Amino acid sequence: MNFISTRGAEKVTGAQAVVQGIAGDGGLFVPEFFPAVSHEEISSMCGMDYPERAAFLLSKYFDEYNPAELLSACREAYGKFEDGDPAPLLRMDNGMYMLELFHGPTCAFKDIALTLMPYLLKRGRELSGVKEDILILTATSGDTGKAALEGFRNRDGVKLCVFYPEEGVSKMQKLQMLTTEGDNVNVVAVKGSFDDCQTAVKAIMGSAERRAEIGKKGYLLSSANSVNIGRLLPQIVYYFSAYCDLLGSDQLKMGEKVDFAVPTGNFGNILAAYYAKRMGLPVGTLVCASNKNCALTDFFKNGSYNIKRPLFRTMSPSMDILISSNLERLIFELSGRDAALTANRMQSLSETGKYSVRAEELKETKALFYAGCTNETDTVECIYDFFIDYGYPMDTHTGVAMSVAQRYTAAAEDDKDAEKHLMVVVSTASPYKFPQDVLYALTGNDVKDSYKGVKRIHLLTAMKVPEALKEIRYKPLRFKTVVPPDKIYEEVLNFIS
Repeated sequence: MNFISTRGAEKVTGAQAVVQGIAGDGGLFVPEFFPAVSHEEISSMCGMDYPERAAFLLSKYFDEYNPAELLSACREAYGKFEDGDPAPLLRMDNGMYMLELFHGPTCAFKDIALTLMPYLLKRGRELSGVKEDILILTATSGDTGKAALEGFRNRDGVKLCVFYPEEGVSKMQKLQMLTTEGDNVNVVAVKGSFDDCQTAVKAIMGSAERRAEIGKKGYLLSSANSVNIGRLLPQIVYYFSAYCDLLGSDQLKMGEKVDFAVPTGNFGNILAAYYAKRMGLPVGTLVCASNKNCALTDFFKNGSYNIKRPLFRTMSPSMDILISSNLERLIFELSGRDAALTANRMQSLSETGKYSVRAEELKETKALFYAGCTNETDTVECIYDFFIDYGYPMDTHTGVAMSVAQRYTAAAEDDKDAEKHLMVVVSTASPYKFPQDVLYALTGNDVKDSYKGVKRIHLLTAMKVPEALKEIRYKPLRFKTVVPPDKIYEEVLNFIS
């Protein structure tokens, strides 16, 4: 299968798309078509374990990769997860389920793609005939950074530089990144927001001049953010896997639809669910849940995407984003794959901070998505109430998703004409990654020290503390560089010099 740019000027193989990260015209790579998955194939996946499901689905996109090698890579990647299950599905009550995606090496859903991506990149490099070493630039709002660092540290032929907003991640997220070992990695704090980090990284990758300058130093640029199709496609798998688990436990019949509620920042996670639907997964409504930063909610309600607004720092920092990069892939599809129109809209976003879609496109989005946002108070109350009712502690991002999901479900119950489906809430991080805020939500108590929060949550909930978080407590902080956004490229050059 080939992959094309959302802005129209490029067509490449899957291997080339993974290695390159972003198209030369600044667009994002998307599949030339969505491979169909039949109900019979979904039924056959019920008898597979997660690595087999992943290899089966990914081979439909990466058909130049050897199927046996791909399966072996999936087994190696997902063998790093607790109990060998990257995406366990838990039944709560009354048609509500929790899809836990935080059992990997860094306790967040980004692990599911970033444990596999080193193989996709290495093999993609070989298939593409690339001789240069790879320089991966990654902007992170907290979780992608550590997952990428863990996946790529000490990998031959690769260097990785991560940029994060200095005041825009949790203390535990920062500690995870700054204690990372490995001779081929670098972590840099930025005096600004995630959007500043992401904009700078995308500008570097989209600049022919800077690519050439980096190339002279022996490196080819790539990305580990979800703008890279190699990061995005493995996320499709857990939506199919959840459906298979529901089938296998007789919770629904083949063809019945399932709703998914997804805490949403950069739009990659929920876009993967949309891709699954386009492939044939019986998906009902995709609930796009935002925190106080509600640019996406407004877009789905009125068809105008406007980032000229304040950025709020919240207890769900991985969602403190205004420029949701993967939305470009969705509007490309909504426009009828009109690359010129997509390019014009992205140019408008860059120059004016906004763009709008047509009435018929807005109508289509409303048929696919329900968008809602929630404030800090409602998130705290949702986490507390859910723990009281079910004894289940959620992290703050999952709390946002649950709050919006409950609102959507209540509205559907009141609407006698609305279709009723099972609801799967996507739980994206361990509560222990945000211990102070989770402890406050559960008890009303504030603590300054992250590990005091961890200890108290454990005493309250008896939930197992991940070993990956325990072991970093006394590790030395390796990275101390802080730069303004306009010095990011300079820091990249320093890293590879």
